[in-house]
Amino acid sequence: MRSLWTALVDAQGVPAASLIGRDRTVPIGDLTTHSFLPVDIAQMTDRSVLFYTSDHLLTAATAMQLDGIARRITLATADLTSEQLLSVVKTAEAQLVIFDTQLLSELPVATIKLLEKLAPQVNLPTTQKNIDTEWVLLTSGTSGLPKLVSHSVESLAGGLPARRDHTEVVIWSTFYDVRRYGGLQILLRALISQTPLVLTSPHEPTHSFLSRVSTHQVTHISGTPSHWRGVLMTGQARVISPHYIRLSGEIADQSILDHLKATFPKAAISHAFASTEAGVGFEVTDGLAGFPMEYVNDPHRPVELRVVDGTLRIKSQRNARHYLGQDTEAIIGADSFVDTGDLVELLDGRYHFRGRKTGVINIGGLKVHPEEVEALLNKDPRVHLSLVYSRKSPIVGALVAADVVLKDSSQYSPTDELAIKDELLARCRDTLAPHKVPAVMRFVPQLAVNPTGKLVRPHA
Repeated sequence: MRSLWTALVDAQGVPAASLIGRDRTVPIGDLTTHSFLPVDIAQMTDRSVLFYTSDHLLTAATAMQLDGIARRITLATADLTSEQLLSVVKTAEAQLVIFDTQLLSELPVATIKLLEKLAPQVNLPTTQKNIDTEWVLLTSGTSGLPKLVSHSVESLAGGLPARRDHTEVVIWSTFYDVRRYGGLQILLRALISQTPLVLTSPHEPTHSFLSRVSTHQVTHISGTPSHWRGVLMTGQARVISPHYIRLSGEIADQSILDHLKATFPKAAISHAFASTEAGVGFEVTDGLAGFPMEYVNDPHRPVELRVVDGTLRIKSQRNARHYLGQDTEAIIGADSFVDTGDLVELLDGRYHFRGRKTGVINIGGLKVHPEEVEALLNKDPRVHLSLVYSRKSPIVGALVAADVVLKDSSQYSPTDELAIKDELLARCRDTLAPHKVPAVMRFVPQLAVNPTGKLVRPHA
């Protein structure tokens, strides 16, 4: 794997290779001569640098410049609480915090604020340093202190394609935040293949982003199933005309795959499995939920897959190194595989995802996988999206509850909604075991999505 600095230099000869934000465009090649930092980048040689930022383009441009120069690059987001930020600074052993927003509190290390515009830097390094920069990503936990996952450039980008034939027009975009694993993958892909990348901006409405994607004629775009359901819900999905759509980060059930195919009949639609710890496991391109059983225990695949005790395990060169401050074994097991914690079940020659091992609902000692119930509810043509979770009960301890977002909900009267609820619950009773049927169901206007593009699941 060549260095990111070499990729930046190579991109100088490709005018189209650029990072495109909401308010500015930065040619990737310019990052070898210009900087968003008010200091000489060489001052950061062999230092642990932490990004506490909100602007995707500023973060992407500056972080790429520091690869091979900084000893460690930690990508944090500006939504961390003061307690979380202090913990991350300590765990990452940060010597410098780069920020573009107001800091919540004083930090026990030096800080530098990013510039809003490119500034000439005559002292930018002209050759790649010989430092094997460690890239640290935060896990997407919804509460408590995030874990810090250690990667190398090789584990992050080793399997990405380098496209040399520039006669084919490829323009990437992503709904992901580039400070998260999914977004960083697309950023590195665009850099290494020297293609343009249209980035989202903080708090940008979906319809505004779709308009920019259309303006820049994006051909390839990625996001979570929740991202794509949000796109479909806007009623403006057809303003974009992608050639390739990729889903990852959540279970891609058959409902969302079918809806995307109906909306974008000319696009190739795939869904991939990847996680911050395990890296990219595989991609599925046949339009069906789940993945073929042949993917598992195949020694000829570059990424080895196993299913042990019902959970998917992955071994590859793209596995993370370790959690900072914790033993390597916390990620990579004694058998050299990463236990993803994702439950799978083999049905008719195909593995189907059933949810996270830690997300199972316990109803009187019986297990309920929320995603199984959601997939059934989402099949109904009137349902846009659903969320199934555990709700405390003073009598039986816990109940299965479901929040449902209806398509075109304004057209339904209270009587209509009651009839739809009865039909949905009847379908659940006909299909699911009794303990999996929601005891409580309500219709809601929308469901919360966290910064990683995943549904926010409430804790019982």
